[in-house]
Amino acid sequence: MNGFSPVASADIVTVMQTALAPAFLLVGIGAMLNLFAGRLARIIDRSRNLQELFKSTTGKDRSLVVAELGDLQLRIKIVNSAIFLSVISAITACTLIGMLFIMGLTAIDLSLAIAGTFFFAICLLSVALIQFLREVRIGIRDFMIREEYLETSGRAE
Repeated sequence: MNGFSPVASADIVTVMQTALAPAFLLVGIGAMLNLFAGRLARIIDRSRNLQELFKSTTGKDRSLVVAELGDLQLRIKIVNSAIFLSVISAITACTLIGMLFIMGLTAIDLSLAIAGTFFFAICLLSVALIQFLREVRIGIRDFMIREEYLETSGRAE
């Protein structure tokens, strides 16, 4: 015998079932990362368009382009931080799954560490979502239609 006790297949099945919750968390984080990356791509595309527009504008229009470019730079930083936090949350969830397997297949009690790791992953994810909310709010603010393009006569306010 090699000194290791055989692990019952029932133990492995139980550990796999327990690991499903963090695995679903990983799936959700993956979907969010896809959303964040899409937002980042659109922000970058918009900034490239505005940089081209900057060359042909003057006066008030140029000031508006410069202001929006500043907001786009801020949005890039915010989305980047949301992506970073989400990736760290995903890595933490992977660590959590590993700890569940270690605990389930050995006699080591990692209950407190597992609970703390799960809490940490959820906190990171929450902050990433807050960052995403900030970015969306800035994007909506920038999308507001300028007053000169809105017809105010004959419209109930």
